[in-house]
Amino acid sequence: MAMNFEQARQNMVENQVRPWDVLDVRVLDALAQVRREDFVPPQHRQLAFADLCLPLGHGQVMMKPVIEGRVLQALNLQPGEAVLEIGTGSGFLTACMARLAARVTSVDVQAEFTAAAQARLASAGVANVELLTGDAVHGWQPQEKFDAIVVTGAVWQIPPRFLGWLKPGGRLLAIRGESPAQQAVLLTQTGAGGYRETYLFETDLPYLAGAEPPRRFVF
Repeated sequence: MAMNFEQARQNMVENQVRPWDVLDVRVLDALAQVRREDFVPPQHRQLAFADLCLPLGHGQVMMKPVIEGRVLQALNLQPGEAVLEIGTGSGFLTACMARLAARVTSVDVQAEFTAAAQARLASAGVANVELLTGDAVHGWQPQEKFDAIVVTGAVWQIPPRFLGWLKPGGRLLAIRGESPAQQAVLLTQTGAGGYRETYLFETDLPYLAGAEPPRRFVF
């Protein structure tokens, strides 16, 4: 029997995401409108709405729907804002943010991810996104500052250079810490180089390339 994707999408929003305290109507609408099944790897299409992280290759995963919902809600994106996404992945979160903000710049170290996401976003009619390939942890540098930054892979520590890409009053959301007890945190710029940190929830995601904990030597 063919899967009813529309029913599965509605069940995801109402029975997974909303009960996890995601109550922002704009966020719920974005998750209900963007066709998640078109952004997952083809072999996992039947699992597009499952409460699972789905493998993307290169050691990375697509976040669970509940995590995506909490991330989008915490960012509180506004229609006039510019967003930087570090880690394009499948492009699904990119598409959701494009519905909530004025424009999204997304960078990924894997050219394969960039190309695949570009095709998916074009098929979905998403035009307010710029996709780039680069190593944001070590080398890539944006040409502007952003109202919001989201880091979609885990980092052992938040690279200070990321914070330098925020506009005054901007906010950055990252998954920080050591697996398996990482924390999602929101840093909001308060001026004069200061930041207010808000703890959001615990999770466990693969690290961005180059952002892993230092190796420990055991004798």
